[in-house]
Amino acid sequence: MSNLLTPEARSESLIEALPYIQEFRGQTFVIKYGGAAMEDDQIVEKFLRDVVFLEAVGINPVLVHGGGKAITARMREAGLKAQFVNGLRVTDGAAIRIVEETLDGEINPSIVRTLQDFGGRAIGLSGKTVFQARCLPPQTDESGALVEIGFVGEAARMNAKEIKSSIRKEIVPVISPIGATEDGTVLNINADVAAAALAAELKATKLIFVSDVPGIMRDQEDRSSLIPSVTAEQVETLIKQKVIAGGMIPKVQSAAAALGKGVGKIHLIGGQIQHCLLLEIFTNAGIGTEILP
Repeated sequence: MSNLLTPEARSESLIEALPYIQEFRGQTFVIKYGGAAMEDDQIVEKFLRDVVFLEAVGINPVLVHGGGKAITARMREAGLKAQFVNGLRVTDGAAIRIVEETLDGEINPSIVRTLQDFGGRAIGLSGKTVFQARCLPPQTDESGALVEIGFVGEAARMNAKEIKSSIRKEIVPVISPIGATEDGTVLNINADVAAAALAAELKATKLIFVSDVPGIMRDQEDRSSLIPSVTAEQVETLIKQKVIAGGMIPKVQSAAAALGKGVGKIHLIGGQIQHCLLLEIFTNAGIGTEILP
């Protein structure tokens, strides 16, 4: 595609990126990576090259990855049915073993290898070493019934020592969204919630959610209805209006909470767009929704 641009257009793109590179050099960006951005090999390549680019220009990316589709596929192979309540995966004893094996044994090392293949420096960390977790209570489903969600938790405390050490060494930490209780019980943590908690702990300049959804849209069937910018206060209004629903609720609520704990800005962008990170961070228009304090 770049070959179709004139040399002048290509140079203008670099000049447009320059002030953003200067502004964000030395800053930490926590990036939650999931959905379609993890499914298409070509998009995976472009996205992870974006992460290496951030590292190369002096920005500190911290990657929290998802893996929901791979987990669902593994569960299906094992004869288990995926069930979600309020965007959270119901996780019994058999499911949590699949979650851990898929995230820590397959997806995490694969991302690290790809970043290294592209010339980046990366280290894989199990979320069990980062997120000290506590179990979530039963959730109320759409019918008003209480549902036991099993081995599902939230980050109660952080151990970010190794992450901070990696940032100082200019190594990209890649973290899986699972946690462990004080007695060592493994819990599945919603990746959006995990990324938000980590961004708050690191006081990240940006928290960026890369998923199947291009941002907050007033009409889920109409991408032209994308809302480019909202405030944390407006988020709750949009939830009440059901503009934000389903799996988007924990994403935006955790994002809004992170803003109150020192995170600079939230970005919601679609992973289906090639080089989505570069387009959102280094261009004047951006491509998704930003959430401001």
